[in-house]
Amino acid sequence: ILQSWYTLFTPTEATSIVAATVMSHNTILRLSLDYPQREELASCARTLALQCAMKDPQNCALSALTLCEKDHIAFETAYQIVIDAASTGMTYSQLFTIARYMEHRGYPLRAFKLASLAMTHLNLAYNQDTHPAINDVLWACALSHSLGKNELAAIIPLVVKSVHCATVLSDILRRCTMTAPGLAGIPGRRNSGKLMSTDKAPLRQLLDATISAYINTTHSRLTHISPRHYGEFIEFLSKARETFLLAQDGHIQFAQFIDNLKQIYKGKKKLMMLVRERFG
Repeated sequence: ILQSWYTLFTPTEATSIVAATVMSHNTILRLSLDYPQREELASCARTLALQCAMKDPQNCALSALTLCEKDHIAFETAYQIVIDAASTGMTYSQLFTIARYMEHRGYPLRAFKLASLAMTHLNLAYNQDTHPAINDVLWACALSHSLGKNELAAIIPLVVKSVHCATVLSDILRRCTMTAPGLAGIPGRRNSGKLMSTDKAPLRQLLDATISAYINTTHSRLTHISPRHYGEFIEFLSKARETFLLAQDGHIQFAQFIDNLKQIYKGKKKLMMLVRERFG
């Protein structure tokens, strides 16, 4: 069955049902196999898993990795299949799932590589602040931050390219400025690292992108705003101000931005009155 699986099953059935059943503890007990027989069966199951991963990486790669965990060469092969398929055959959510699995197995650098590949498939628009991928993006940034400055510097351009939602970007920025990179998870070293400046690379690029996202989103929201959303909009501007103030000349930039709004949208009298009340 394991050797001629393709005449009987789809790749998904073969990995998730057949190979998993064959390698389960119950099967070994029921067939009362000795060690060489067990090894032979496991080897056939791993070969099947790798064939399935080659044929259908989207649906079989994670199963293949799990089934090949105990065999170094097979595991390496399965990982390579994922890397090769990442650019063409996989979605960002599948890659994030495998990346999280890699971190869980104790391979943070591989997790980082897969998370970086996942980011290249993602496009998070300015108004998608409840997008299902947000948690994955935050996790990927936390992972790269925990690995160190180089990894953080590598992921930020990918984030800036893929994420255009101001609130998500400001959340990432805030988390990156709270602790020094590379120190997460090292007990007793919370404050010993030097915190990164938002005025220098790599955070400068993230700060600029976040400010731009707030400006663009503000204009997008103002095109079709109704009075019942005025309060919410003022809160949004307050959040924007917090981000602007992270830049050295942030208070000047924000004041100019507000003056700009008052000019362009002076027809929206009630709203601009609320803007004046809150921001002068």
